[in-house]
Amino acid sequence: MNKKMTINSIQKAKGVRPLVMITAYDALFATLVEESSDMILVGDSLNMSFAGKNDTLSATLEQMIYHTDAVCRGAKNSFIICDMPFGTYTDKKDALKNAIRVFQETSADCIKIEGGQEKADVVKHLTTNGIAVCGHIGLLPQSVRGDGGYKVKGKSSDEQLQLIEDARAIEDAGAFCIVIEGVKAEVATEIASCVDIPVIGIGAGNGVDGQVLVFSDMLGLFEAFTPKFVKKYMDGASLVRDAVKNYSDDVKSREFPQKIHTY
Repeated sequence: MNKKMTINSIQKAKGVRPLVMITAYDALFATLVEESSDMILVGDSLNMSFAGKNDTLSATLEQMIYHTDAVCRGAKNSFIICDMPFGTYTDKKDALKNAIRVFQETSADCIKIEGGQEKADVVKHLTTNGIAVCGHIGLLPQSVRGDGGYKVKGKSSDEQLQLIEDARAIEDAGAFCIVIEGVKAEVATEIASCVDIPVIGIGAGNGVDGQVLVFSDMLGLFEAFTPKFVKKYMDGASLVRDAVKNYSDDVKSREFPQKIHTY
């Protein structure tokens, strides 16, 4: 079993080796991905992947606590990050109150919040009160309705400069790492070089300090759409369908259960 990562070991990995982050939402899959992951993100993407929602905004704090607690039970040796859902950190007071709930009701190692320079004061308030924070800049899924869709960031010089300022502000506020999503690769690479904390990419090229993917995308289980940045490491949906069909055929033909499956 790998030694559990800490904030210090995560930060020391910058410039040494790429960090591996993957999502999980329950104890079973957390157990399966733990061995090969440095960090497990309990993402608010769960309602898109498993509840048929069009975006992440419907996830509630109660849902995130429930799923984070399950992941912590399944992957006791992993560094666990809980996504703070939409509406739970609109100001410093609510952010701290809700983050305290996450820490008291789960064994999560940190929380993740979306936003750059405009959220630096919230991040600072959390970190100075004992809450470890992972930032999230670039394409912000929780802002997709206000932003008019999922738009790649860093295309203009103004956007590039703002992203650099966002990363520096979140670092200065005390975050120990940053997720950067949906950003032009060369811009994300520059951002990673402008801060001393690890920058974990998703749809941000190969020049950052690590990568994160949603496990149902990576395993080919989610078929509604496949983002350009996703590499499918297996055709999970077809494998599941084939297995269920084989089970159905065996039941109908009385091939299952056989004597070895019978008390």
